[in-house]
Amino acid sequence: MRVLDNLVPEKVFYYFEELCNIPHGSTNTKAISDYCVNFAKERGLAYHQDAENNIIILKNGSKGYEDSKPVIIQGHLDMVCEKEADCTIDFEKDGLSLAIDGDYIYAEGTTLGGDDGIAVAMALAILDDDTLEHPPIEAVFTVDEEIGMLGAVAMDCSSLKSRLMLNLDSENEGHFLVGCAGGMRVDCEFPAERRRWNGKLVSIHVSGVTGGHSGVEIQKQGANANVVLGRVLYELKKKADFTVVSVDGGLKDNAITRSARAILMFAPGQEDLFMDILKEQQGIIEKEYHKTDAGMSIEGFLELSKEDAESVDGVFPMTDVCGNAVITALRTFPWGVQKMSKDMEGLVQTSLNPGILETKADTVSLVFSVRSSVASEKEELYDRLVCLTESLGGKVSRSGDYPAWEYVEDSKLRTLMGDTYREMYKKEPVMEVIHAGVECGLFSEKMPGLDCVSYGPDIFDIHTPQERLSISSTKRIYEYTVEVLKRLK
Repeated sequence: MRVLDNLVPEKVFYYFEELCNIPHGSTNTKAISDYCVNFAKERGLAYHQDAENNIIILKNGSKGYEDSKPVIIQGHLDMVCEKEADCTIDFEKDGLSLAIDGDYIYAEGTTLGGDDGIAVAMALAILDDDTLEHPPIEAVFTVDEEIGMLGAVAMDCSSLKSRLMLNLDSENEGHFLVGCAGGMRVDCEFPAERRRWNGKLVSIHVSGVTGGHSGVEIQKQGANANVVLGRVLYELKKKADFTVVSVDGGLKDNAITRSARAILMFAPGQEDLFMDILKEQQGIIEKEYHKTDAGMSIEGFLELSKEDAESVDGVFPMTDVCGNAVITALRTFPWGVQKMSKDMEGLVQTSLNPGILETKADTVSLVFSVRSSVASEKEELYDRLVCLTESLGGKVSRSGDYPAWEYVEDSKLRTLMGDTYREMYKKEPVMEVIHAGVECGLFSEKMPGLDCVSYGPDIFDIHTPQERLSISSTKRIYEYTVEVLKRLK
């Protein structure tokens, strides 16, 4: 029995459940891309799949629309893979466990991937319905959007004829995105030289941070577990004698880190000091974030868990120089909102998120998602990261660089979509520029003259295991998309 069988629109939820059954985290998109290829083959639709697994599917205009200007329907195939600590799903091999709670679809113990699986499902439903009125369609599905829009960066757009794009990668019904920040991923890597040292292994766990999308929710100015961990380690270093074995936290550069841990080797006889300092910091930091991160916990353990012990089995602690460099980096690197827009009230202009902290045998890396709608400010933040990292003996690399999507004053598509929304729902649409990155900026750079709007159904708590997709909103947005296509004659 399929979980979503009785939901309307039937085809949208059929394809969404099909996609959820296929593992499709970032960099693991071959299977879901092949599913789209087989979809096109079975329906006799022309398609192109490139080496990165991006795919384009073409469908001719319906009767009376054969000579209309084509339109692109665009979304991305990959999802952010986050799960609860006790969830046993292997994102590389397993599909999601879907469930329904009233008006919401969610995945048990994991992210849902409504961002952006629902866009792909809507596009497939439209391609599969020969009763709809629509111009020629170019359905464009990209990969690895969640780790720097890498699919869109690599994509050859020369075959695309349309200069109209419906990007279905937004999560707030009635809000239409017409501009966004540019961004990049920045990897700061430090050496982790090691030595023998006698002491007691202890661990620190920061957990229960609210987290969220580092573009959409950075303005809430909540905690970041990696930053909290660095703060605690710095306070410990003031008073206690220890060396760092490992520090780890977060899985995605663009997700605000929800949990982090450090494994340390303390000098003998300092166990009480360790616990006293931890308790003090817990009270201070949890009080500061009680409004945004009520569930946050900072805990110290004098005995390692089985998982912690296995992670450092046979690993020596770092030298003082390397360990201190890591602590200094975590304590001093900029993070969060850096500047608000002076032109648009409430819009974050520049920010950065330290999303991934990872220790390997001989390196420690801290990975940032850097965003700004002002190119020079994005570069200024990059330069600051370079200066700080290199001064601490590390090195920096950048990737996934994408441009800002600039607001277009005269957009016929925006006007048509606004008018359609008012007529259908008797509500005023919100046209806005956002701080999160969307692929429209990359496509606009590659396709001069592109007129695009990004929108979508209500999805809450994206990039967290609490993610949920509104069923009723999905129905409205699908019906709205069908009507917009009808009006693009």
